[in-house]
Amino acid sequence: MPRIPVPIGVLSASFTTRQGRAAGLGKHRMRGTDLDKPFHGIRTIGPATTIDELARAFQQGATEFAFFCGITAAMILRVPLPQRHEQSRLLHVAVPAPRRAPKARGTIGHKFHIRDDEVREWHGLRVTTPERTWCDLASTLSVPDLVAAGDFLVHHRLPFTTTERLKEAVAGYAGRRGKPALRAALPLLNARSESRRESLLRVLIVTAGIPGVAANQWITTSGGYRYRGDLVIREKKVVIEYQSRFHDESKEFRADMTRISRLEADRWFVMQVNNDDLSNPRELAERIRTVLRGRLSVA
Repeated sequence: MPRIPVPIGVLSASFTTRQGRAAGLGKHRMRGTDLDKPFHGIRTIGPATTIDELARAFQQGATEFAFFCGITAAMILRVPLPQRHEQSRLLHVAVPAPRRAPKARGTIGHKFHIRDDEVREWHGLRVTTPERTWCDLASTLSVPDLVAAGDFLVHHRLPFTTTERLKEAVAGYAGRRGKPALRAALPLLNARSESRRESLLRVLIVTAGIPGVAANQWITTSGGYRYRGDLVIREKKVVIEYQSRFHDESKEFRADMTRISRLEADRWFVMQVNNDDLSNPRELAERIRTVLRGRLSVA
């Protein structure tokens, strides 16, 4: 016997079993292999694999007080995080204290002292605001990773918030565990950072006490070509760049070679850094100092 079709015009991609019954689906139909069962009493049309799909499925059966927080809220907002967090499919779900923290398979429940204005709807999902999310991340992330997350939130082209609003949020943040990390991260934020790795590299350099570093600065060569350097120490004519991968023989790779050649012709030193370098920050910082010491005479 053919399966009873799921009334897609009536049900969304995720629905409660109660909604399914109201739409005409029987108990046996809702056990069908074409429907996934990510949470108790919830069905999805096909497997829920992304964090957004899982969050939407969970929210179908959640109370009106529940909201996504911490790592999950950050992922929903597309905040860049360490890979171990971005690969996780555990949902961090909270309710205002003194309500009881949610308990469900595939979730980590929390209860927070939180104001009403610290929760908002983002594309149909209830999440903590960017400011509160950043504060909550402080109990999980290292200071460099926290800076990278903050740089994304205050980015000058598409800001979720401002550095000033983050400062205000930190001042009023009730969580004690992350306060030192937040205070350390605030003065390191930069709205011009273009990637998480670039932010990590900048934090490494600045916290190592290397002065004069500016993010994403334009350089005009003697031939009139303009290039933007990731991290520029203009006094020493040094550019430090994070290189995620090499585009061997590609048009982009050839253009990059030409760019570096033109900068070096004007006595700029272009230092390329990759992920392996970031794993040994002391050695990298000393290598940068060695380069700068050798360029004392460059004006």
